[in-house]
Amino acid sequence: MKITCAKEEFTQALSVVGGAVTTRATVQVLGGVLLRASDGRMELSATDMELSLRLSVEAQVEGGGAVVAPGRLLVDLARLLPENEVVLEHRPEQGVLEVICGPASYKLNTYSAEDFPKLPEVEGAQTFDVDASAFLETVSRVARAASRDESRPVLTGVLVRFEGGKLIMAATDSYRMSVKETELSGGAAAELEAIVPARALTELSRIAQDSGELQIGVQENHVVFGAGDVWLTTRRIDGQFPNYKQLLPETFEHEVALPREEFLEVVRRASVMAQRNSPLRLRFAEGEVTVSAQTQDVGEAKESLPVPFSGEPLEIGFNPDFLRDGLESVESEEVALRLISPLRPGLLHSDAEDFSYLIMPIRLAG
Repeated sequence: MKITCAKEEFTQALSVVGGAVTTRATVQVLGGVLLRASDGRMELSATDMELSLRLSVEAQVEGGGAVVAPGRLLVDLARLLPENEVVLEHRPEQGVLEVICGPASYKLNTYSAEDFPKLPEVEGAQTFDVDASAFLETVSRVARAASRDESRPVLTGVLVRFEGGKLIMAATDSYRMSVKETELSGGAAAELEAIVPARALTELSRIAQDSGELQIGVQENHVVFGAGDVWLTTRRIDGQFPNYKQLLPETFEHEVALPREEFLEVVRRASVMAQRNSPLRLRFAEGEVTVSAQTQDVGEAKESLPVPFSGEPLEIGFNPDFLRDGLESVESEEVALRLISPLRPGLLHSDAEDFSYLIMPIRLAG
């Protein structure tokens, strides 16, 4: 098998599929990229058994076939190649892939294509189109609230639901929860509900930035995304996602309109002194909020900001990273902070963006 292709296209394709190459060395072939050539195209594929990526590029092909080359090594090498054209020649009797570029040649040890996992089919999947920018923007607001604790798989995913011309996403790690509703142009009639791994949606955001439309569908126990020539498939997480509507309190004692950018800057500055799991304290009193943090043997910070608060003073503590994440997920100039009591969750809400971010408080000492 001999393949000739443009260096730039080859490098770009490798950087895309490289996102699915596993860094775990338990199964060696999963650290590779499958190169399959036929009929003037070369398809590149990679998977870590949870997420798979594939795309094809134009190429001159002599004697089609398939081989698995070490992924990270091939990605790093391709970036450094000097010429505009790359020749890939598989020598099965030697178990190597020769990469030729101008006067330079490199030989990479390979794995058998027969040992590479069979990827989920995308041809038979029933998909529908959705505006890429609307979908990816919703992902950017919600995905950071997903859990990274693999012991509760459902919480490592994002609930993705299409219904009534709306896209709804929700994510929670049980300490905070993000919910975003997005009206879809053209009132997409498609209906779908799936818990999608947050990592897969983050990877999709990386590869689909320049796409106008996304194709989305479900194929057995996988969710399929198409962005231009790239196909991403990911396993669908089984289980019951928490009922986000029931978790959002219906009534609050206080609602404070905050200048988002100004308040976010105060939170960022004060958070520098909130180390070793120290909480960020928010004390609301007549006409102002005071943000403070203190860590023993480190120091303390205190800064006030005028806000339209009235009534009995209220002091509540939050995880500084979680509060910052919530504020960064809002883009409107003003954000409402809704509070009940120091021991009940607070809610950041933006009417303009139909976005809600629930955050559990930290009990304050003293």
